[in-house]
Parts: sequence; C-alpha cells; structure tokens
Amino acid sequence: MCSTPFRSAVDLSLAAGPIRLHTAGSEDAPPVLLLHGAMLDTAVLTWWHVAPILASTHRVLAIDLPRHGGSRPWTQPVTQEVCERIIDELLEHVRIQRIALVGLSMGAGVSIGYALNHPHRVSKLVLSAPGGLDAKRPAQFLTWLMLRMPFALRWTTKYLASRPSALRTMMAKNLTAGDRTRDFEQILALVQEEAEAKARHKEQALDDWQILSYGPWAMRLNHLPQLHRLSAPSLWLRGDSDSLVGQAEMEQAVAAAPMARLETIANAGHLLTLDQPDRFNELVTGFLLDGRSSARPDASAAR
Repeated sequence: MCSTPFRSAVDLSLAAGPIRLHTAGSEDAPPVLLLHGAMLDTAVLTWWHVAPILASTHRVLAIDLPRHGGSRPWTQPVTQEVCERIIDELLEHVRIQRIALVGLSMGAGVSIGYALNHPHRVSKLVLSAPGGLDAKRPAQFLTWLMLRMPFALRWTTKYLASRPSALRTMMAKNLTAGDRTRDFEQILALVQEEAEAKARHKEQALDDWQILSYGPWAMRLNHLPQLHRLSAPSLWLRGDSDSLVGQAEMEQAVAAAPMARLETIANAGHLLTLDQPDRFNELVTGFLLDGRSSARPDASAAR
C-alpha cells in the first residue's frame, strides 16, 4: 500500500455504489472537491502534490471515481449522469451545500456537467485539460470501433499490470521531464498499484465515461454548446505540450463560458499536477482565494 497526501480516507456506501472519500484540511475552511482523470488515475496519484497545499487554506475532499483506487467493486456503467449523482449524494452525505470543483481531464469533464446541471451547488470551477469539449475527434469512427472491443481493453489492463517496465516507459513518455519528474518512483508505484487493481477486478483499460462518450460519427458527450449556461467563475488550465487537449478547443471553450479565464502552463503536458505542481498550485489557490469574479471585462456585454 502506497502512502497518501491526505489526512484520512473513508469508504462510503452511496446509493450509486461504493466510493472512497479522502479528506484533508480544516472542516471550518471553504470546501473544495478534487476529481481525478481516467485510466490509471486515482485521487492519491493526481493530487499527490496538490492536496497538502490546498489543505492549508481549504477543506479538501477528493474521491476515487468508480473503478479507481478504493471505489470498487463497481458493476453498473459509469456514465456522466452516474458521476453527477455520486457528487450530489456525496455533498448530501457530508452536508455541504455549495463547493468548488477542481478536475483533471475526465474529472474536469464531469465537473462541467455537474456545474451545468447543479449550478446552485458549485461556487467555482478549476478545469484542467477537460474532456467532453469536442463535437468530433480525430479518427472518430476507428476509435469508436476499437472501443467496442472489451476483450482488447481487458487484455491491455492485464498486460500493463504484468509489465512494470512497460508502465515505466509509458509514464516517462507522458511526463514532460520523464523519469526526472519529481517523486517519479512514488508516482510509478501508485500507477503500478492501480494497474494491478484493475487487472484483479477484470476491468477495462479505459473508463466507461470515455467509451460511452464516443459515437461512430460524432461525440455523444460534448459540453461545448452548453458552456454559455455556466454560472460559476472558472479557471481553465492547459499544459503547452498537451497532446490530448488542444489550445484552440480550450480557447473556444473559454470564449463561450461566462466568467472564464485560461492559463497555459509552460513545460507541461496533460498531467499538469505532476508536470508542474508548483505552478498549478499557485494558480489554483490564487483563484480559489480570490473573492472577485474572474470574468473577462467584456464577458457580459458580449452576451
């Protein structure tokens, strides 16, 4: 069992299913919920460098999304709607009426949907390289076809779990500093632990949220047309070397969302919290502690 950046963890039995909740910081501080990404991500991995910093000023809650970390076993499909229900049930459980959401990749996509459908519960949004912003992706049909092959996705899980050298190579390629990344060996241990858990539970390498977002000719999940309805101030973050989420689509999203601001982080890829944790923490804590709106000067006039 790897160490953790959180103070404590508890396993909850929500109506939606089993969820592990990690916490840190004072219960009297402003609350923030952290939502990690897909595949081999967990709350401990994604927020390794973030949770201790945020805990100095906020009440930090982070969950392992279904089929990640301690949120197992999980039987039903994990859709955007299910993820939103989990957040709603969690907030009821901890008796928090309104909270800031900080999400990475899939977690950011889930956050956008929750903020659109539950605006009264979201005070602020930090959206790092969010998924769910495309009408169509490159190689749309071929990707959709590949995602219809669960046996191949389970084989990938088993392969990664049984090949530590492959995991090391994969993580080094996905981090801008490679194996010179801060705490690389700890990061690798967390990834290995998650890969083994996925294989043990016979899970696919990709999340339902990713798989079900794809249609054969267009994306089934695309938040972009609804972003004008966001009512919470939002900070959008992208690494300048991110190969999964492009600068143009981020700029388009920020132009559509009221009270939105985009920051591009140098020398970072998709995994911003691991590539450039200090800059990430600086931007996020500054945004969350700023009582003012982050709206562009002409945002309201343009609508």
